[in-house]
Amino acid sequence: MVYDGILLGLIVGFIRAGWKNGLIALSHIKIRFGWVFPVLLLVQFGLFYFQEKNDFIASVSSWFFMVIYVVGLVLLWLNRSQKGFGMLFAGVFLNFLVMLANGGRMPVSLEAASVLTPEDVAKLQSGEIWFKHTLLHEGTRLAFLGDIIPIGPPYPRKQAISLGDVLMNIGIFIYLQFVMIGALTPKDKLESQNA
Repeated sequence: MVYDGILLGLIVGFIRAGWKNGLIALSHIKIRFGWVFPVLLLVQFGLFYFQEKNDFIASVSSWFFMVIYVVGLVLLWLNRSQKGFGMLFAGVFLNFLVMLANGGRMPVSLEAASVLTPEDVAKLQSGEIWFKHTLLHEGTRLAFLGDIIPIGPPYPRKQAISLGDVLMNIGIFIYLQFVMIGALTPKDKLESQNA
């Protein structure tokens, strides 16, 4: 997910810009239809929650995820002039592509999943729907775009990520650095370095 890139981008941005300048810069973000991004996130969280409680929602959730990705891609395209959004778009598109090719589910390799909890690995192996993921197998299409990269200690969160996730995190990090640092005047930059 892109949360890691957002968190790291904010931390580095505040270190570089200073607390006050960073907050001021963030308050001036202008993203066309930017309010839709949090709505998409809430819908996705709702799907995660209800698909475990309702078989019908679980059976159609993969197509809802595809709609969320299409809307997200359209919004990213509309904002493609923003620094970092090209890479963010590429990452979302790669994840969309592999999920579309695999019935709306993100394939996860068993090797990459080895960093996850035993319960999560067991869910993947059982074929049970695990959020929007499924176990990668010999019939998986575009497997190289799936969650095949294991991330574990010393990184604080254990997860399996994809090439698309890497691009999304880099894109959002670049965007946040541009927003928080790029908009500073030379005087603001000097003040943030001395703070």
